[in-house]
Amino acid sequence: MQKNSPVINEKVAFETLEMRGITKRFPGVLANDNVNFDLRAGEVHALLGENGAGKSTLMKILYGMYHPDEGEILVNGEPVKINSPTAAIQQGIGMIHQHFMLVPTLTVAENVALGLPSSRKPLTDLDRVSERVIALADKYNLSIDPSAYIWQLSVGQQQRVEIIKALYRGAAILLLDEPTAVLTPQEVDELFAIMRQMQSDGYGLVFISHKLHEVIAISERVTVLRDGRNVGTRPTCDVTQNTLANWMVGREIEFIKSTEKPQVGEVRFALEDVSCGSDRGVEGLRGVNLAVHSGEIVGLAGVSGNGQLELAEALTGIRPITSGRIILEGQDMTGRKPSVITEKGLSYIPEERMKDGMIRNFNISENLVLREHHKMPFSKHGFLQMSYINEHADRLIEQYRIKTPSKKTLAKSLSGGNIQKVLLARELSREPRAIVAAQPTRGLDIGASEYVHEQLLMERKKGTAILLISEDLDEILALADRIAVIYEGKIMDILPRETATKEDIGLLMAGVHPGETIRNEKCD
Repeated sequence: MQKNSPVINEKVAFETLEMRGITKRFPGVLANDNVNFDLRAGEVHALLGENGAGKSTLMKILYGMYHPDEGEILVNGEPVKINSPTAAIQQGIGMIHQHFMLVPTLTVAENVALGLPSSRKPLTDLDRVSERVIALADKYNLSIDPSAYIWQLSVGQQQRVEIIKALYRGAAILLLDEPTAVLTPQEVDELFAIMRQMQSDGYGLVFISHKLHEVIAISERVTVLRDGRNVGTRPTCDVTQNTLANWMVGREIEFIKSTEKPQVGEVRFALEDVSCGSDRGVEGLRGVNLAVHSGEIVGLAGVSGNGQLELAEALTGIRPITSGRIILEGQDMTGRKPSVITEKGLSYIPEERMKDGMIRNFNISENLVLREHHKMPFSKHGFLQMSYINEHADRLIEQYRIKTPSKKTLAKSLSGGNIQKVLLARELSREPRAIVAAQPTRGLDIGASEYVHEQLLMERKKGTAILLISEDLDEILALADRIAVIYEGKIMDILPRETATKEDIGLLMAGVHPGETIRNEKCD
């Protein structure tokens, strides 16, 4: 390393990584059961499995966040002890978390340098860090300004900062946990181009995703975990989406797609020129007009943070609006309490299930009557009728196939998929006239997602009006009859599903109308 260069690690020499016989137990759960996994330099190895299959546990062991009860890890054929993330980084292992580990109020360079010694002790060397960041960004076409603050960056740009952080520290192995979950299609293409460049430079990449078409597009090999066990590893060219899906869940999976022509009726709910604030201190919605009819699913597509949360909360009465009107069943609901809107027949499946949809320390029976607990037959003369509440819970647990030891199990003990089933059971059993479903399958495996899709399509067939808010374009294109695209709090366009393309939707998600020419004003 040259004198006066910033304190960085050169890329760790890497040829092979092996995890042999990895076993990890938690109280009452065998998370990993004698799992083998390996990675070679210059390949993308995909890791698949349902929620609770053991993927995250296995990667947290590799990154030093958990310690295995049994088994060993070898790098380049030599056994290594990885008992902390610091030890993992020293072995050349970096992790790109689904929820980024960045400080929003610091610059890119400051985030990269955070926790590292300076080459000018005790003074900072951010100018030198910036030089190295620019060099890495240029090499991998990451297009990042080291002086930009994190809060100014898009989700895709923040992800690139995480990649630069790992490369700066000398990582030769990258563990990418659901890296495409919040990206536009164009950003996914850019990420894959970056990954392919890294492959050609000898990096080893572990790609965790629920999106099977992405796994097939980017990986050389795929390993599937089920119930904590490795059920096999195959070259990706030897598998299809169907075989992977069936392999993951151990049964035939039907890829659900809405094919029936919708029986569209009257407008059930609408936003008319609605504007409102946001938690970020800027406008959340700017003059939004959107109507949803009975018997249709309208999909709302957009990159996270462009007004989807504000729109859902405005519709359900949680967030006050500054102008415009909220209409439900032909009546003006502007300024009405959420309870009044609920009584009018609107059900809400919130994005943050545990924060906004459930009470963690209530059991399943109690969570299933949160909306109706004050009404007959759940309550009489101000007293809860526990026998009826328990019967109601038993019926819904069976009907919605909720996997739980007991109706008395606390909500916080359930898996993500079963938490979502409890929410669906509560909201759909009310026989709603309209539904706002925000990110209903985020973080769910393919089996749980299939179930959610089935329920939404059944409601559509009953004549319910449904607004499906999702960052998963495949989900939107499979279920929605019309697709509205939101960008910076404005509806860019509303497209019929038959003519909508991923490319057009992706451009609209980035604030560009298809066919529009973008020109830098400095060139004029």
